[in-house]
Amino acid sequence: MAESNRRDDDRLSTPGRRSSIVRPRWMRLDDDWFGRFAEWIARKMGSPGFIVVMTVFVSVWILLNVVGIFGWKWDPYPFILLNLAFSTQASYSAPLILLAQNRQEDRDHLSLDEDRRVAEQSRADMDFLAREIAALRTSMGDLTTRDFVRGELRDQLRELLIELETSDNESKDRKPLRP
Repeated sequence: MAESNRRDDDRLSTPGRRSSIVRPRWMRLDDDWFGRFAEWIARKMGSPGFIVVMTVFVSVWILLNVVGIFGWKWDPYPFILLNLAFSTQASYSAPLILLAQNRQEDRDHLSLDEDRRVAEQSRADMDFLAREIAALRTSMGDLTTRDFVRGELRDQLRELLIELETSDNESKDRKPLRP
């Protein structure tokens, strides 16, 4: 019983939706849906097809209003109605494009965070494997000491010097091509 009172208190202390406004399903706008719509608009407005369609539309508009084919002259020369249409289009397209950019920025941020997390995990895995290999080598007694490395380097240098001396001797034994 105390539990049910507690739920009622929690429910009353947090704001809820207004139940008096009932909207049809098609009027309920989902943020994700609207974001996808904004990205679609931004993609279409940035395409060559959009520029071609708008150029044809404006040309036909001007042609019909200047020449007056079929007696259609609904927007005389200063083309106030066309300017109004462009202003309306710009006032809606700019916020939609900004919304699409913000969504892309959010996706990039999430992707960067995920890449950073994967890199940290990979680094931790590599460190763990390096420690495990070092532990295995220690347990087997297969450790490289400073003296061992110096001896290997000394042997390699001796072999290189012998190679150089033999190649010098061979080049001295050859006859020069030109006297």
